[in-house]
Amino acid sequence: MTLPNKIALGFLLLSALALVGFFVASNANDATEREDLAASAQVLRENSHRLSSPEDEKAVLVEFLDFECESCGAVYPFVEELRAEYGDQVSFVSRYFPLPGHPNSMTAAVAVEAAAQQGEFEAMYQRMFETQTEWSHSDQPQAPTFRSYADSLGLDMEAYDTAVADPATQARVMLDKMDGTGLGVSGTPTFFLDGELIEPATQEEFRQLIEAAISS
Repeated sequence: MTLPNKIALGFLLLSALALVGFFVASNANDATEREDLAASAQVLRENSHRLSSPEDEKAVLVEFLDFECESCGAVYPFVEELRAEYGDQVSFVSRYFPLPGHPNSMTAAVAVEAAAQQGEFEAMYQRMFETQTEWSHSDQPQAPTFRSYADSLGLDMEAYDTAVADPATQARVMLDKMDGTGLGVSGTPTFFLDGELIEPATQEEFRQLIEAAISS
């Protein structure tokens, strides 16, 4: 092998070793980040958004959701039914978990959080799901649509616009997302009942789990 070829081969080997080292370091960093998230993750925080807060609380149901998620939209009417049935005994809590594959999910979550800052979380939460088929999975930015929802709810639009533009609003959304990630949430909707992950196969099983929780 000629000297130039040996030098070229040496550079290739060094590049390959550097690439391997990069992936090893990257995987190690990812593992450390996951461990850190898991260590600090909480199913429920003091600032989590509650759809019901009964005085005689017997159980807490937490849902990690994405407003653009079709499954979340499909389960929304059932969650509303459960609220009507058990809202006087169960705290229903909604937490943001916008998924990267949904182009409007973060924008929707930020819009809901901006409304929440004016005490209108529930109204905006409901509006998002009630109109989901009209705006979801669109290639066009939906911020103007969400702003029109805020306006129709009678929000202070100057305050709403300020909140939407404030990085702290998205950071509040990401607090929920990081908690969910640390808890092992990978898709939506994901439910925790009294701090434990539940995966009921049917609506009847869901009700049975709630009944068991409030009876314990």
